[in-house]
Amino acid sequence: MDKRQAIGSWLSGPRAAMEDAGADFGYRGEQLGLPEEGPGSIARPGRRLGALAVDWGLCLMIAYSLITDGYGQTTGNWALLIFFVMSVLTVGTIGVTPGKRLFGLRVVALDTGTVHPGRALLRTILLCLAVPALIWDRDGRGLHDRLASTVEVRI
Repeated sequence: MDKRQAIGSWLSGPRAAMEDAGADFGYRGEQLGLPEEGPGSIARPGRRLGALAVDWGLCLMIAYSLITDGYGQTTGNWALLIFFVMSVLTVGTIGVTPGKRLFGLRVVALDTGTVHPGRALLRTILLCLAVPALIWDRDGRGLHDRLASTVEVRI
């Protein structure tokens, strides 16, 4: 192995290095029985972050214009509360938030396909804490999704 290969494997990360060594991880969502591409496949991080940005911007706009009438710390706190309520209600009933719908995403339960309001509540509490959402497994699911037995898929 020359220096370029060693540096390339380091930059690509441990998964790429293991795949070069012959390990087969499969595609994201294979262990969950989801397709590799198209509807029903695991949502990619870019779409998920875009949907989150749209939802947060919408909640911030509502808090700014209707509640606080100015931007400050209280606006962010109200936006978090609005985001919490919106996520629990929309994900718990129809499985999507406005941002997820715009980006073509849906939250589904692994066993039933629909999200129970209790699961939506647990998922949203963990999402608002932010740290569980930043810890991902090899399928690309955040810890908040794993603990709530949900997955975010493409529509």
